[in-house]
Amino acid sequence: MRDVWIYLENGTFLEAKSFGADTTNVGEIVFNTSMTGYQEIISDPSYAGQFITFTMPEIGNVGVNGEDMESIKAHCKGIIVRQYQSKHSNFRAEEALHTFLEKHGVIGICDIDTRYLTKMLRTEGAMMMIASTKVSDKEELKKLLDASPRIEEINYIQEVSTKTSYVHAHGVYDPFNFRYNDVPAPKARIAAIDFGVKRNILNELTQAGIEVEVLPNTFNGDELIARYENKEIDGVFLSNGPGDPLVLKQEQEEIKKLIVRRIPLFGICLGHQLLSIAHGHDTHKLKFGHHGGNHPVKNVQTGMVEITAQNHNYNVPESVREIAEVTHINLFDNTIEGLRYKDAPVFSVQHHPEASPGPKESRYIFGEFLSLIQR
Repeated sequence: MRDVWIYLENGTFLEAKSFGADTTNVGEIVFNTSMTGYQEIISDPSYAGQFITFTMPEIGNVGVNGEDMESIKAHCKGIIVRQYQSKHSNFRAEEALHTFLEKHGVIGICDIDTRYLTKMLRTEGAMMMIASTKVSDKEELKKLLDASPRIEEINYIQEVSTKTSYVHAHGVYDPFNFRYNDVPAPKARIAAIDFGVKRNILNELTQAGIEVEVLPNTFNGDELIARYENKEIDGVFLSNGPGDPLVLKQEQEEIKKLIVRRIPLFGICLGHQLLSIAHGHDTHKLKFGHHGGNHPVKNVQTGMVEITAQNHNYNVPESVREIAEVTHINLFDNTIEGLRYKDAPVFSVQHHPEASPGPKESRYIFGEFLSLIQR
């Protein structure tokens, strides 16, 4: 291990140990309360541009393997853990976490008080930071951080979205037989817009009986409308993704075209936010966001409480109630977690029904999309 120096925008300067990439990275620091699934979290494109502080104190125990990746690479800037376990023990492991981070340019930070960092973020909110294994001077780190763009000024969608379209061919993973389930015969066809989509979202859509063609974020709304009218597709899915949704001006305009044409639409996380913005109700940034696999959400329609996976820093406003029925509420802070629009075949959720990691209590939502299309 080597030394690493950390400077936060509130003036906090820390020294710790590092595993992973030997570099200097700038990003936004957030905390994640999941107890398992560090590989899925690290490979989630929605974390592009961020440092992830894990509240689970020991990370690295089960190594890394190719089947648990949520995308083709790690997109975060770094991970911060109390204790790193370099000697993994799991029969599915293919390599250690530190070698994986080295390949993807991600800094690993350990031997640091993650409880202190989490309480700081909870009190002061998410903030920008810099971590370096090469620069140790506090003033130099401050200068580098001050000269770097903030996360809300960067369009990370261009980095994480696919560059070419493709048809997704996997069902969900069977953890008991260690294989992907066979894909059922499709009952509908959709286009999924990739703003940083997680692999398991596509798996769940496919398992629900939907043929999924994944398109880049540079999609053309008019082309999708023509394909819908020619019965080549039956609906459109808007995926999760990183960064501030208000930055995505062109994507908002293309989504507006789909809404006007009354194409069935389903959005998760960033897709949920973009649908609100496209309807004229801009999002706002939460103090420290929701990141973890243990967040209670009330299904207003059934009265049931679902434990959900979350990963977002932005939220839709209360004003959206003017045009949409609220279907889900976050029981931590009463923010809106789900919407069904009143005058259009459109619905969305803020949480992640595919989990990965996290509980599967909300996976029924994928079936609701198929039902909407069939109606």
